[in-house]
Parts: sequence; structure tokens; C-alpha cells
Amino acid sequence: GDEDDDDDDDDDNGDDDDQPTAAALASAAADASDARKTTNSGGVVQQWLFDSALADVDAQRGSGGVFATASTGVQVWDVSHSSPIHSFEWGAESVTTTRFNVVDTNVLASAGSDRSVVLYDVRGSSAIRKLVMTMRTNAIAWNPMESFNFTIANEDHNCYTFDMRRLSTALTVHKDHVSAVLDVDYSPTGEEFTTGSYDRTVRIFKRGGGHSRDVYHTKRMQRVFAVRYSADSRFVLSGSDDANVRVWKAVASAPLRPVSAKERRAMEYRDALKQKYAHAPEVRRVLRSHHLPKPIYKARKLKHEMAVAEKRKADNVRRHAPPEKRAKRPTAERAKPVVAEQQ
Repeated sequence: GDEDDDDDDDDDNGDDDDQPTAAALASAAADASDARKTTNSGGVVQQWLFDSALADVDAQRGSGGVFATASTGVQVWDVSHSSPIHSFEWGAESVTTTRFNVVDTNVLASAGSDRSVVLYDVRGSSAIRKLVMTMRTNAIAWNPMESFNFTIANEDHNCYTFDMRRLSTALTVHKDHVSAVLDVDYSPTGEEFTTGSYDRTVRIFKRGGGHSRDVYHTKRMQRVFAVRYSADSRFVLSGSDDANVRVWKAVASAPLRPVSAKERRAMEYRDALKQKYAHAPEVRRVLRSHHLPKPIYKARKLKHEMAVAEKRKADNVRRHAPPEKRAKRPTAERAKPVVAEQQ
């Protein structure tokens, strides 16, 4: 049977297979366990039991065996220990996602059910800082080129980029989705990131851009729960509710075939022209125009009308307020989603 084959494989491989290798994969399970699997044989190498269900897992880059799990709190594990080497809790009943910083690998971020985003340092015994948002955060991604910056995917249809040294205000608010953003992932270059949303679209944003550079959708694709960049930044992978994994080109017009030097120079020249005249209204309109499904177009139009009405109402309230309240500056758009910052 399968058990006998597994035993034979273990005997043939020797003692070196007792510990997981660097090529191992970690997976979170709902049966209160965290299993580590090798990419070669596909069998379980080592298994760690925990007293509650695990929602997410992420490995520390370059550590050789340290990983973190999300459950009732955040647990940091080492492959040589059967129990967590660190456990962090700060108010949340459950933690839904956790991610290690890919540059400063000792920093860890998590998002909880209480709308919080918490930062940890695994070298210490307590959390560093806590950020409370107006709505829940579904995913976190660290910029691989800027160690202080990370982007969160939020239930309020937006993504927010923060500097972990100053969490009171977001660096950038990334808009365009018309439903909850479920996942976010940075390209290896750190210049762009991709998002997947409940509105059945995949969008690509510039690192500092408030609106998406491109949007991908199909008639059959349902809610997008997971997105990832390829290691060469050329492709975006998406996993959706229709049980399909799709591969998209990160640049829709980029050819897949080998490109000659002459063609590459021509493409670079066209890109330079777009950047040079991007301020022109006609060029800007063409660059920002994207075909959208009718439901998303209507929802986007409705969101715009609601935003205009809300701004008009705020202006009217400020105009008719007493002088002492009228002098108070309105809350910046980047600070509105932040409820509190705790240390």
C-alpha cells in the first residue's frame, strides 16, 4: 500500500530526509495542523499540531526553517521544534493572514478579524505597532525593494500603501475596484502590484499610482481570491471561484515571442512618446480608457456619484458651520480609513 511505499522511500533516502529541505512547501490546514511537504515526492516530511485551525502560513526568507502561521494569534515556528518558538496576540479573536517582510526578514505583519493590522519583530517577545482600519484587511504584501512599505487589500474596495514608520496616514490610496479586494501581490521589481477582487477583475497598479494601469476580466471568470506575480515579472497568475487558474501577461501588448533589437527599440520609442505626452487630454483619455463589463461600469458610475454627493454634503456642512469649526481642516483622504494607531 501507500504506507509501505512511503516507508521504503524514507529508508532509501537515509537520515537526511528527517528534516525538511529548503525546497519544501508549507501549507495551512483547517484541522489544527501545519504540514510541510517536499516538492519531489509530495509526501509529508514533518507535521506540527496546534490547538486551533490555521488560516495562513508564510516562510521567512533566508532563514532555512522559520515560518509563521495565523490562527487565534500569530505563531512563529522553527522546523527543529515541535511547538511555536514565539506566540503573539493583540486583541483579535482570529488572525486571517500573515506575511514576512522580504527585505527586513525579522519583521512580520498580520491582519485580524478586528480590522487590525499588526507589526511584529520576531527577535522580540511582543508586537511593535497596531493599526485599526475602518474595515477589515484581507491580504498584505510587502514591497520587495522598499523595506518599510507594504500594501493591504481592504474590504472597502481600495488598497492602501503604508510606511511602517508612520501608520497614521497612508502613502497612497489605490482605487478602481467596485467590490472587496481579496488579494494583493508585488512584482519582483517592486514597481507594480496586482490585485484580485470580488468584482471578478484583476488589476495592475503602479507602486505610487492611485488608479490601475490595466484591468483583466473574462466572461466566465468569477470572484478572484488569489493573485501572484511570476518570478520574471512577465506574468500574473489568478485563482478564481470558477475553479480555474489563469495566466495573464503583465503588459498586455508585450509579445511572447523573442523580440529583435530593432523591435525593442521601436517599443521603447513608443513608450517614451506615451510618457512625454501623457499630460495631453486626448492621450490621457486613451491611456486610461479600458473596456469594462456592464455591471462593473454601472457600479463604478454609482460610486462616483456617491463620492461627489458626499463631498458636496461635507462642503455644505463646513460652509454653514460656526467659525471655529469652519477653520478646522477636513480629514485627508489618505487618513480617513485609519481609525487608530497603537504602540
